Amino acid sequence: MRKMMSVVAVAMVMIALLSMAPEAVVREETPVVQWMTFEEAVEKSKTEKRKIFIDVYTDWCGWCKVMDKKTFNQPAVAKLLNEKFYPVKFNAEQREDVVFSGTTFKFIEYGGRGTHQLAAALLNNKLSYPTVVFLDEDFKMLLPLQGYREAPEFHKIAQFIGENHYKKQKMQDWEAQYQSPF
Repeated sequence: MRKMMSVVAVAMVMIALLSMAPEAVVREETPVVQWMTFEEAVEKSKTEKRKIFIDVYTDWCGWCKVMDKKTFNQPAVAKLLNEKFYPVKFNAEQREDVVFSGTTFKFIEYGGRGTHQLAAALLNNKLSYPTVVFLDEDFKMLLPLQGYREAPEFHKIAQFIGENHYKKQKMQDWEAQYQSPF
């Protein structure tokens, strides 16, 4: 009788675990990018210097959504962004002002839409989405990278910058020692 109750108890626990949403089980173990606002990244960098990674996107950009789903959701990419950068999501069409380094950046309306001045500054007025931007610890531009990137290619670039290899050698030379997690 006890053995049967134990089997029933184990079966009930298994059913409960299997009925949980798969996302709940995966998310506890799988790293996700801890996105922050530009202002939050600037504030955090006052206490702990770190490079800043900015995903400049728009709500209507299809490739931005694909990059969110297929690139940034990869555990190796999320882990790298969280550990080496302050990862920022920045909507190029956001309407809220951003004050940075004594300058107030605003949304400028034109046509049916508009663009935020900070997005234009980050993208050197080349408004193409998605574009990701890497800034050093002093907020100096390291690299704006236009277009969709799959996880393996993106990881290589982010690791090259995040681990400061760019300070010592050319990417072509460094690639020989890069070990892809994919």
